Parts: sequence; C-alpha cells; structure tokens
Amino acid sequence: MKFSDMKLVAKNAVRAYFVRSWSIEDLMNNGEIPQQAYKSLKKVYLTLFFAMWSFTFGSFLHWTRGAGGQFTVLCSVASLLCLYFISPLRVRTRVLLLMIAAFSIGASIGIFIKYFVDIDHGLVYTLLAPPTFAIGFLWFGSMFTRERSDIYLGCVYYCWALCFSTFVVSNADYVGSRAAHFLYKVCIVLALFLGYIVVYTQEILYDAHFGEINFVNRTLTIVFRLPGIVVHAARLCLIQCIIEQHR
Repeated sequence: MKFSDMKLVAKNAVRAYFVRSWSIEDLMNNGEIPQQAYKSLKKVYLTLFFAMWSFTFGSFLHWTRGAGGQFTVLCSVASLLCLYFISPLRVRTRVLLLMIAAFSIGASIGIFIKYFVDIDHGLVYTLLAPPTFAIGFLWFGSMFTRERSDIYLGCVYYCWALCFSTFVVSNADYVGSRAAHFLYKVCIVLALFLGYIVVYTQEILYDAHFGEINFVNRTLTIVFRLPGIVVHAARLCLIQCIIEQHR
C-alpha cells in the first residue's frame, strides 16, 4: 500500500471516530426506549456492572492482601489480546475474559498509583466503590422502566450524591492535605464520567436501531470511545447554540 493510500485510510478512520452518526435530536431524546434497544441496553449495563465490580474487587484484594504484580499485569494484557482475537460468537468465553481482565487491571492499578501518585491505595479503593454502585443503580433502574428520563435522572442524581458523600467521609481525615485535593478532583472526574455514561447510553440506543449490539465490545470500549463521543456531542451542542443565536 502506498503512503498516500495509508494516509487516506488513517484520515478516514480518525474522521469516523470523531464524527458519529447520531444528531442532537437523538442526544436529547427522552422518549420511551424501543423493546429491542431496551434488551441490548440492559445487557450492556449488567456486563459493565460486573466488570466494574471485578475491577473494584481486584483493587480491594491489592489493598488488603497485597495481590497484584507482574502476574496480574501480564494476565490483563493476555486477556485483552484474547478478547481481540476470539470470535464474537463465543459470548460466554469473552464475558469471562472481560471479567478476568477487569480483575487483573484492578489488582495491578495499585502498582502504578504507588509509582506515580503518593497516596494511600485504600482511598483509591474507597473511590472505586461509588461508580460501581452507580452502574448497578442504572442497571437496576432500567429493570423497572423504559423511560429514559426516569433511568437517567433518578439514578444519576443518586449516584452523584453517593460520590459526594463518599468524598466527605474519605476526606474527614485528610482535611487540608494533598490527598484531600486529589480526592476532590477524582470525585469531579467520577461525576463527569457518570454524565458521559448517559451520553454513551444514547449512542447505544441509537445504534441498536440498526441491529443487535455486541454488549461485550460496548463494555470493553466504553473508555476508548470517550474522546470521540465527547467531541461529537460538544460539536452538536455548539452548532445548536449558534443556530439558536441566529434565530
């Protein structure tokens, strides 16, 4: 392949990543979720909840039992590689590999935190619990209603309150310290991440109109899709604001 062709392929890939197919109307849609999309959404929420639970449990074992090291780092890399190469039809195997990868990364993250940030790993584990429960609340709320506003507002507001209360409790012994400022920034990031999950959900529901959703891939790529979704959503909101100003 020529360099010009490679350049064109790379340009199209970047454009496809940052330019999504959904519009501002799809983003602001608060209507009832269609049945097929509703089933796919519940699968994504449930898989994401167990992945977050595995990640938090791995972090907990690292904090209490000293788990984590070269083995868990290699295990997480191997699990992710297997997820990439295994056929999407082998759903149970891919779900198991996803949980192993999440657990191994959770057990290994303490190593990097200790190296880059001088902070007690117990605080990190405490801050991982709220987003884990947040995903669980979203999944639990989606079991009883198909109204998007009920799922988003009720669950997300409660999750943000849980994040804030966790920050207050964790911050009690670190008032005025460097750890307190770090915890404050982490809680803000967690709150923004929960808002991102709402936008990510809207993209899942939009894509579900065109066929079955691969819930394992959607769970695995939730972080990797973040820049593209955020940039596309910001572009749509900016265009909408410009249109409103010229009316």
